[in-house]
Amino acid sequence: MAPSHVLKCCQKVLAWVPVAFIALVVAWSYYAYVVELCVFTISSTAEKVVYLVVFHLSFVMFVWSYGKTIFTSPATPSNEFCLSKADKEQYEKEERPESQQEILRRAAKDLPIYTTTASRAIRYCDRCQLIKPDRCHHCSACDVCVLKMDHHCPWVNNCVGFSNYKFFLLFLMYSLLYCLFVAATVLQYFIKFWTLCRRKAAENCPKNELPDTHAKFHVLFLFFVAAMFFISILSLFSYHCWLVGKNRSTIETFRAPTFRNGPDKNGFSLGCSKNLREVFGDEKKYWLLPIFTSLGDGCNFPTRLVIMDPEQLAVSSQNEPAKSSVANQSFPTRPLSESQNRLLSSDCQWVETGPEEENVKSGAKKHIIVSLES
Repeated sequence: MAPSHVLKCCQKVLAWVPVAFIALVVAWSYYAYVVELCVFTISSTAEKVVYLVVFHLSFVMFVWSYGKTIFTSPATPSNEFCLSKADKEQYEKEERPESQQEILRRAAKDLPIYTTTASRAIRYCDRCQLIKPDRCHHCSACDVCVLKMDHHCPWVNNCVGFSNYKFFLLFLMYSLLYCLFVAATVLQYFIKFWTLCRRKAAENCPKNELPDTHAKFHVLFLFFVAAMFFISILSLFSYHCWLVGKNRSTIETFRAPTFRNGPDKNGFSLGCSKNLREVFGDEKKYWLLPIFTSLGDGCNFPTRLVIMDPEQLAVSSQNEPAKSSVANQSFPTRPLSESQNRLLSSDCQWVETGPEEENVKSGAKKHIIVSLES
């Protein structure tokens, strides 16, 4: 037990190494930009003031969103998803998977759960001993089930999920702007210092060039670091912007959630505008602030189910089987929450027709059922 406990403590300490590295780089960049560049290198007072004001605005927003991403605890399922004491004891006594699944189905009948495993089984976490809500996954690093888990990020030593996904996106955006501003404003002095170094090596350096101080090494290195981080963060930020537009998590991109009608990678997509509101909220004035404004509770999400295939539309439209399909579907027994009502406010009916960009073939249409699926 003692070696295992020591090992866990060491793992927890080592997990903070990437965060400490980022913190040191950011602290050094602050010193290099404010002191070495603005104080010792730039001679124009107006230029100093403008650079310092914009720099500190981007720096504060970057550090704020980064801190919120790190220190916001992952959201976990509520107690209603835990098995009762009797069901838990019965589940542990049963050895047959069929009997265990019957216990889970009975416990989950009143829960807002509409996704299953690929084998159509109830998603259950043996480690946390609870029924997983839709889009919830167990994180082995945090050792908890995380609501709407996207991934575990070592650079923030935290799980990115429902509670801090907005903060993570803002962290990427502000770090991108921070690196871009630093690289753009340092560029002219980078060129001057680089030219100074080359001319000094050739022993034809004019007397009116920039002073040959240790500041040049900070400025030269600052540009390289800012440019390198900008390029690497740009691809990651672009990818997550695409995920937000599709209303997918990183996990769902590689493994589509399974609904009653099978796997559907667009099952939670409500359209780009509503997908954006689901993450950032209804109040646009708070979108750029690292304040939690995401809609919903993380346990259930509005979803769009495609009931019919395009090839079946011609035959089915004559007999109107879509109506019978709607009648046979077990819609959520719970009323729509306030945030979900807002997301679906522009939909007048449960049934609507429209193109589904990745599933509809040319000239074909689908009947789409809009319902609350988690």
